[in-house]
Amino acid sequence: MARSKFRDLHVYRLAVALADDLYSRIARWPVLARHTFGEQLVRAADSVGANIAEAVGRGHTPDKRRLLYIARGSLYETEHWIIRAERRGLLELGTSARAEEIARALNGLIRNPG
Repeated sequence: MARSKFRDLHVYRLAVALADDLYSRIARWPVLARHTFGEQLVRAADSVGANIAEAVGRGHTPDKRRLLYIARGSLYETEHWIIRAERRGLLELGTSARAEEIARALNGLIRNPG
């Protein structure tokens, strides 16, 4: 099977790198934090890359955009949970800036989904 072209997208690589980093950090959080919002953060972060990948596989621009908007919604949810974790001392301040970088790239892809 040929390599899927979504893996070459800069925004996809940024999204999965953030999701993988968050996963490894959350695994070390106290039980209460992992269960109350850590699991939700992992799901939201993983959803960003998954929806970008699915969008690339769609043939029609409206379908692609719809999935990219879903990815952006998941990214904003991810950013919300990261900010909560920063304020609670579970993640370093500034971690949410990574979500902002992904949002800029994702907005570019939404404007021109190819």
